[in-house]
Amino acid sequence: MARPIPLHLAPRDPQGDLNLRLQQARSEHAEAVLAAYEVLQGLHDHGVLELMRGTLGGSEKVLEQVVAVASGPEAIRASRNLLLLVTALAEIDPALLGDLTRAVPKALVQANAEGNKPPGLFKLVGTFLNRDFRRGLAAFNDLMVAFGRNLSAKNPQH
Repeated sequence: MARPIPLHLAPRDPQGDLNLRLQQARSEHAEAVLAAYEVLQGLHDHGVLELMRGTLGGSEKVLEQVVAVASGPEAIRASRNLLLLVTALAEIDPALLGDLTRAVPKALVQANAEGNKPPGLFKLVGTFLNRDFRRGLAAFNDLMVAFGRNLSAKNPQH
C-alpha cells in the first residue's frame, strides 16, 4: 500500500516578511521617499497640514456647514444649471466653440482700444456693411429665434 508523502512546511513569520520587505523598500524607493519628505515639508511650511489637522478635529462642524450649503435651493439650482451647461457644451461642435472662444479676446482688445467714445453713424453703417458682422449677426439671430421658440413652447397661450 502506498504511504503518504510527509509534508513539513516551515512556520511562516508574517512580521519577519514585512520587516524584510521594508528593508528592501528603503533601498529600492529611497529617491521617492526623499521626494515625499520634501512634499510633506512644503505642506507643513505653508500650513496645509495644520489646516488639515484642524479640519479633522472639527470635521463634524465642517460637515454640517457643507451639508447646509449643499442642500440649499441655490446649490441645487447651481447644480442643475451646471449639468445643463455641460450638456449644452457636449452638443456644440468643438470647431464652432473654438471660433467663438478665439473671437472673444480679439473683440475685447479691439473694444478696449477704441476707448469709451461711442462709434459714429458712418462707422455703424460701415460695420453693418461688413460681411463678417452680418454673418455673426445672423448666427445671433438664429440663437434668439431658437430661444424664443423654446420659450413659446413652454407657454402655449402666447
